[in-house]
Amino acid sequence: TMVANIGGYISIGTNDLEASKEFYDKLFEPMGIKSFRGNDRSYFYRFKETDTYFAIFVPFDGEQATVGNGSMTGITFDSTDEVDQIYKIANESGATDEGKPEQKMATFYGGYVRDLDGNKLVFCKMG
Repeated sequence: TMVANIGGYISIGTNDLEASKEFYDKLFEPMGIKSFRGNDRSYFYRFKETDTYFAIFVPFDGEQATVGNGSMTGITFDSTDEVDQIYKIANESGATDEGKPEQKMATFYGGYVRDLDGNKLVFCKMG
């Protein structure tokens, strides 16, 4: 039987690699996560506790990075306070507010932003 981790590796596109790196460095700093260079068009972030990776890339095909309508990257936290904190950091770092953190359903508390390139992120507590 195969075993897979659907959130093991997530990447998003950017049109300004250094600005995107600065944004995500600020966002992930409270978690102690530092970026590392993948190659001349990418940076990676490793979440050690869950052995997952998040990456920012300038598109390989040389075309503009675009946002997938309906696409969203979810980053989960252990508490609503952590969700509130990261949401605030994102907005202070230049994100566009897409919906303040709130209890959306009994098992989901989330807040939404778009990064500097328009990629949609949700910071949430599940359960």
